[in-house]
Amino acid sequence: MKIMAGGARQLLAKRSRRRARRVCVFASLLFSFTAILPGPVPAQALYKYRNENGELIFSDRPPDKGVADEVRTLPVAAGKGTFFVSAADAGRQVRFIAENSYHLPIEIRLRFSRFENLVRPENFDDLRWVVMPRQTTELMRLDKVEGGAPAIEFKYEYIAGDPRAEHRPTSSYRVPFSSATRFPITQAYPDIITHAAPDSRHAVDIAMPVGTDIFAARGGIVFDVSSDNFEGGLDPVRNGPTANVVQILHDDGTYAVYAHLNWNSIRVRPGERVVRGQYIADSGNTGFSSGPHLHFAVLKNAGMRTESVPVEFQGADFSVVVPISGLELTAY
Repeated sequence: MKIMAGGARQLLAKRSRRRARRVCVFASLLFSFTAILPGPVPAQALYKYRNENGELIFSDRPPDKGVADEVRTLPVAAGKGTFFVSAADAGRQVRFIAENSYHLPIEIRLRFSRFENLVRPENFDDLRWVVMPRQTTELMRLDKVEGGAPAIEFKYEYIAGDPRAEHRPTSSYRVPFSSATRFPITQAYPDIITHAAPDSRHAVDIAMPVGTDIFAARGGIVFDVSSDNFEGGLDPVRNGPTANVVQILHDDGTYAVYAHLNWNSIRVRPGERVVRGQYIADSGNTGFSSGPHLHFAVLKNAGMRTESVPVEFQGADFSVVVPISGLELTAY
């Protein structure tokens, strides 16, 4: 029997924000798998030197002139979730197994590019399953056809979340920074100049200094963290994948994304349950970004595609605040 599949090539769903004041990008969990294995994540460098005015500088780029006083190699975070599908000979059948190490459900779609000497399954052209968190699941068994050796080639893609999830918060979202402070919203629906994609249409960009404490707007289980990125800039190819993020799964199956966080400031890890108002990280300017800000969005799996959903924040005396561009958002 000949089976070709597995390996991984990650597809990043990127969103450019070319507004003069704020530009940002982050990745949602959509992947396609072929027979290509990913290479190691390159280590980043931190340069320490003094500028021409004698000021001490820490940067991800070397000095324009001279040499740095010190160069440090930054650690690369481990413990990322994985998802993998394999096929194996099982006597008169072929078994398909999915392994999900993420702390949230995963929807998968599998397609064959070669299919010989096996009984075709129902919905052959649109095979989909939902694999529960931290589980290994048998997707299907296909019977062999007498008189020939099976040969298959397949690809699959998967996406975060259960497509049956519905956005049902029990209260308005907590403003995700310290109480009694306020920061301006630089972009929110219906201002979709740079939030035109479905997974960013209802996102909220909030300008704030690097190092601002960020708190969970709603409780849930952390399922993805990127914390070791130091770089930020305007090159979408170089900087796009380097935004530090925290993603938290809510009880209704939606999940929140907190993006462009500061290097080495994230204080939660995958699998940890956080409560509303818990400190999770500091804001930053990592990734494809033109200035320090927080990108906040609540997302759901809408059937092998990610969509953002409208959010409302809690205002004074438990009033409801609808985020709009230009609003000074106050935390209570």
